[in-house]
Amino acid sequence: MSKNIGLRSAIFAVLIIVALVYLVPTFSKELPAWWKFLPAEKIKLGLDLQGGMHLVLEVDVDKALEAELERIAEDIKEDMRNEKIRHTDISRNSANGIDITLLSEQEFASFEALKNAMYPDYDMVKGEKTEEGLVVHMKMTEAAIQDMQDSWTEQALETIRNRIDQFGVNEPDISTQQDNRILIQLPGIKDPDRAINLIGQTAQLEFKLVDEENSGDMENVPAGDEILYHTATDSKGRTAKTPYMLKKQTALTGSHITNAQVKQDEYGAYYINLTLDKKGARIFESLTGANVGKRLAIVLDNNVYSAPVIQDKISGGDAAITGTFTLDEANDLRIVLKAGALPAPIKILEQRTVGPSLGQDSISQGINAMILGGALVILFMIIYYGLSGFIAVFALVLNTLIIMAGLAFFGATLTLPGLAGMVLSIGMAVDANVLIYERIREEMRAGKTLRTAVEAGYDKATITIFDSNLTTLITALILFQFGTGPVKGFAVTLTIGIIANFITAVYVTRVIFDYLVVELNWKKISI
Repeated sequence: MSKNIGLRSAIFAVLIIVALVYLVPTFSKELPAWWKFLPAEKIKLGLDLQGGMHLVLEVDVDKALEAELERIAEDIKEDMRNEKIRHTDISRNSANGIDITLLSEQEFASFEALKNAMYPDYDMVKGEKTEEGLVVHMKMTEAAIQDMQDSWTEQALETIRNRIDQFGVNEPDISTQQDNRILIQLPGIKDPDRAINLIGQTAQLEFKLVDEENSGDMENVPAGDEILYHTATDSKGRTAKTPYMLKKQTALTGSHITNAQVKQDEYGAYYINLTLDKKGARIFESLTGANVGKRLAIVLDNNVYSAPVIQDKISGGDAAITGTFTLDEANDLRIVLKAGALPAPIKILEQRTVGPSLGQDSISQGINAMILGGALVILFMIIYYGLSGFIAVFALVLNTLIIMAGLAFFGATLTLPGLAGMVLSIGMAVDANVLIYERIREEMRAGKTLRTAVEAGYDKATITIFDSNLTTLITALILFQFGTGPVKGFAVTLTIGIIANFITAVYVTRVIFDYLVVELNWKKISI
């Protein structure tokens, strides 16, 4: 017969107290000041229980790769100029690479040394000779492309998380998936369209000079220029586009922004005040000082917000974006600028919105199902096993308590399939008690005393219960690893439930039986 009943009872008492401590924040509206030293994590509710928005995004890494190659091409051009390597052309090709036309074959050795020193992530192949010179093909390695794609996805994840945090959504669930995808769940959100616009905005901020000399002829775009538009919508919903002839070269980017604030001018119009870092402040001061009297366009995602005339050199690192903003529009623009630009555009692959009322219906139906199922199980156990049935019911209540505390401890999200996992766990807990009780009955029918029957029943049934729970646990872990969304929610509660089952059905009830049989010396018990 098992010994150390007092020690085992103390261990389980501590387990119950810890479980209750973890559940207090979930069921308490206000925690006392001294609770800051104790766990404060609540059980999170999924979209199907709380309502909200479900999004699956895909990072457009192909676009990001194109932009990266364009940037590298400009860097190579500058490096070749510094190294005095003569060339006639540098351009991006369609095979994830860059083509460089050297003036002559004598330049190849110098360029090869430059490439090996500065661009080790590119393979280089000597190409054909043309009238312009020797063509050299550079191509980014597959390993470098994969590393950059992973980096862009992670960077997009962090940028989106920063935006959502500043937007004020409680307990968002944001995670990466395969194929450069990002899963976003926003519980309780009330304005899905605004959230989508905020999340999906690339927020590439650029300062570009207006080409004053060629602005009069929008039909003929000189080399090194581009036409971008300022889009405005009037009170009647009519949209007007104003074209701007801009220099392609970006004078300053939003990567130098350290802060963004919404302010009002003397007329009550909202604008965004930007604070630049030291390097950005120096660039902006030099840019404005060298172009007094010219217009500087402020471009966000290829849309010209404004193009004010530079009146004087601007020092101190302050800039402003003006426009016809509402307060919400200005705040959203502040958020995306402060959180940083996405490294690449994103596409929405899947979008679902669950209303709060539907979520409340799910909660009510799930809880009702648990109550009804639990009540029927409790009724059966008490009628069929008598006092032993009450012991099993106590283990069942403790099992549910541990599952909920486990959800709070791991910061897991409770979903409707998760409730189904809890119901299944209840059934498995009862099944374990039934195996033990039936084994004890067999031993008693064989003429053994209650004490001997209890010991033999637990010893023999424990192996069977462990085997069945282990196989189910392995299945639950596989579901968690490879499943998504609802499947993971089911797997989480099932995993915690299996562990709780083994503790309560095998060990907690064993302590109670040991106390009755050993300490109180009971000779009979209804079972």
